Amino acid sequence: MVGLRALANPIRLGIMRELARRPETCACDFTKLFDVSQPTISAHLKTLREAGLVRTRRRGTQICYSIDQSMLSSLHSALTDISPLSVAAAVSAC
Repeated sequence: MVGLRALANPIRLGIMRELARRPETCACDFTKLFDVSQPTISAHLKTLREAGLVRTRRRGTQICYSIDQSMLSSLHSALTDISPLSVAAAVSAC
């Protein structure tokens, strides 16, 4: 899944954690949180957008980011399907 690959990077995972705490965060705010340049943050946000994990909204000249809950729900379902409890239930049903 593309979403899991996008979350494998510690900065992108940190961005997602920040968005969970503060939805509608502007791109410029992330440079204050991580020790990387604005172009690097932009590249990470682009990866998250392309993976469908975040959505954008323009607020004046700024672009604000939020988590796309539908994609997060899909990832959660996929991970739940492979959790040890799910696998054990499937094996016992056989």
